Amino acid sequence: MTSPNYATGEPSDQMLSDEQEIKNLLFLYMEATDAGDVRGRSQLFEHAVVRFPAPVGEVRGVDALMELFGGRQRLYGGVPSTAHLCTNVIIEIDEDRRSATARSRYTVFQQTPQFPLQVIIVGRYHDRFERAPSGWRFSEREFVVDLLGDMTAHERSDAT
Repeated sequence: MTSPNYATGEPSDQMLSDEQEIKNLLFLYMEATDAGDVRGRSQLFEHAVVRFPAPVGEVRGVDALMELFGGRQRLYGGVPSTAHLCTNVIIEIDEDRRSATARSRYTVFQQTPQFPLQVIIVGRYHDRFERAPSGWRFSEREFVVDLLGDMTAHERSDAT
């Protein structure tokens, strides 16, 4: 599948498909999270509203997300010692190809010297995307938690 050249609307074999661009955003979030890149992770949602389970709720803006992400997560040598997997991705692109939705599942594994390898959380992302002149970007994300394991090595106990 080819996607259009955004400048001309003509098909281009050199560009990623809309679906792959959206998947890349999902995977870039996982990559930044596992790398401990709080700024990169937060900047993905620069133009989005992000909804977390209670008690956090709705968060907007890179600075607010950086504070939330950076303040909650334990790091080991600068990284969280996690492996985030994003699976079961279902993407639906609107007919005008200016907005899209995606539903996906996430599974997070963690291991530290004192914490054996295990799944610590499983859930779903409900995402909306919009197409800007530079390409697809997040416009909304909702985090849904389905299964919660031992988060003691992942979240700081003093995080609110």
